[in-house]
Amino acid sequence: MTLRARIGSLLDKSLTQNFIITVIVVNAITLGMETSDTLMASAGALIIGIDRICLAIFTIEIAAKLFARGPAFFRNGWNLFDFAVVAISYVPETGGLSVLRALRILRVLRLVSAMPRLRRVIEGFLSAVPGMASVFGLMALIFYIAAVIATKLFGDIFPDWFGTLGLSAYSLFQIMTLESWSMGIVRPVMEVYPYAWVFFVPFILVTTFAVVNLVVGLIVNSMQDAHAEEEVAATEAHREEILRRLESIERKLDAR
Repeated sequence: MTLRARIGSLLDKSLTQNFIITVIVVNAITLGMETSDTLMASAGALIIGIDRICLAIFTIEIAAKLFARGPAFFRNGWNLFDFAVVAISYVPETGGLSVLRALRILRVLRLVSAMPRLRRVIEGFLSAVPGMASVFGLMALIFYIAAVIATKLFGDIFPDWFGTLGLSAYSLFQIMTLESWSMGIVRPVMEVYPYAWVFFVPFILVTTFAVVNLVVGLIVNSMQDAHAEEEVAATEAHREEILRRLESIERKLDAR
């Protein structure tokens, strides 16, 4: 076995992956501790030292992956994500790019790439985006129609909520989220327009319960599809491994 293969095998071991997950968690804790002036005053050197050790481990891991995977490293989206997150940590603390140092907390997101179950959630969400685009387009159309109606019906009496198309859209978004929609907006409107509920209740039913649940359904369906594909890929990989072992046994038998 070549050196690259050995390193690649070492990186794929569950022990190595669990070690990296542990380092990520420790680093997340230290990055949070850096926000406390009290902790930094009493143990700042130790906290910064742990942070640098964690960064060194991440850097070694990325370098090992680059060496073991070669060009294939850049064909994996999660590898690119890990590379970008670690690279941000080397942005200088002075100058115009110093604000990017705050993005070091993104290292915590490496838990997503390190844990298959979390990866499955993200991959399921991303695979649902094309379907959600259609749903969001439908929601935008509903919002536009409702905003125009609300502006014409309630804009004169309630200009702060429905005076313009933008204000109406924002107020309708607040109603859709069910945040203070009744006592905050709808009931005051109903004091002037008693039948305003005829407009608001169907809007809530369509947007909050129908469209939002449709989005959730798309995400769940995509996650199930991603899980099924992962199981198929694992089965195929196991099958190929068995075939390789059988071929190796056959060659040994033939050699005898």
